[in-house]
Amino acid sequence: MLGNHQFYHRTIRKMVVVFGTLFNDIEIVRYTQAGAPKEKLKVPLSYGPKERYLTAITSDPNLVKSINTVIPRMSFNLDSLEYDVSRKQVSTLQNFAGATNTGVSTQYVPVPYNFEFSLSIYVRNIEDGTQILEQILPFFTPDFNVSVDFIPSMGRHYNVPVMLNSVASTSEYESQLEDGSTRLLIWDLTFTAKSWIWPPVKSGKIINTANTNLNIDFGSADIQKVYVDYANGNNVFTTGETIRDTANSFYGTVEYFSNNFTGTLVVTGANKFIEKNYTLSGDYSGALFNVASLDIGTVNAASVITTPTPNTALPNTNYGYDETINEFPFTI
Repeated sequence: MLGNHQFYHRTIRKMVVVFGTLFNDIEIVRYTQAGAPKEKLKVPLSYGPKERYLTAITSDPNLVKSINTVIPRMSFNLDSLEYDVSRKQVSTLQNFAGATNTGVSTQYVPVPYNFEFSLSIYVRNIEDGTQILEQILPFFTPDFNVSVDFIPSMGRHYNVPVMLNSVASTSEYESQLEDGSTRLLIWDLTFTAKSWIWPPVKSGKIINTANTNLNIDFGSADIQKVYVDYANGNNVFTTGETIRDTANSFYGTVEYFSNNFTGTLVVTGANKFIEKNYTLSGDYSGALFNVASLDIGTVNAASVITTPTPNTALPNTNYGYDETINEFPFTI
């Protein structure tokens, strides 16, 4: 889809498992009238919508429950996914992981999504409910961070804050029990997990050389590049000297002169644009050349060539850098 091969990271499934794992070891203790511990019960946890379990629990008026509807119990559900624009990253950023001598695994940054979860607690009495709540609420202040290895091949763990949004309780009375209906207490907790969804992992090449160029546009009179009639000129312009065309009221400073058949001349600080057929003379050198043509493109003011040291380094190894910096006019 969208120009990509089929891929499936199971990130949504992993997030559901991570959320459920937070609550799968909760226990309650029943006490005698004297306050001594009588029994310890592990609270079952299941995945599914609240309505499913509520129907199963209230459907037996004789309270002869199957193993799947034992009370107390809990259920949780992924209710929705919402894009979180506040956590959006620059879309062109990529993560890298070392793969082979000739390539790396690449993956664009994940897309931020809020996972909206609900957790329901079903109990017969207030004491059971408060025991369960007190094993959950102290850890959300208001969030609880979990570290998740969503894409093992990329070697990156992400911290996912799980935020507790609300806690509410309701009472249900099971129907068909006219004399002394059995009360069912339900605690509903809602959470937001600020997680991510990942694009595909692709293969990329290792960059052994990086070339960075700083170009200056000849869009103003402050820096201009022209070509003079070198074969018919006299002497040599000197870098830093002032050149003039008195007849056209022009002056500027020589930044660079090639002193060869190309006749390349770069002038800075000019009072106006040079025009073709200007006759330029140097105040210091006495050189004299006619302008043959103009270059309205750009000049490479500086270049930086970066290479790893050693040049056989891999992305997941230790290495340094060698940098070669060339400044104008040695970039021409």
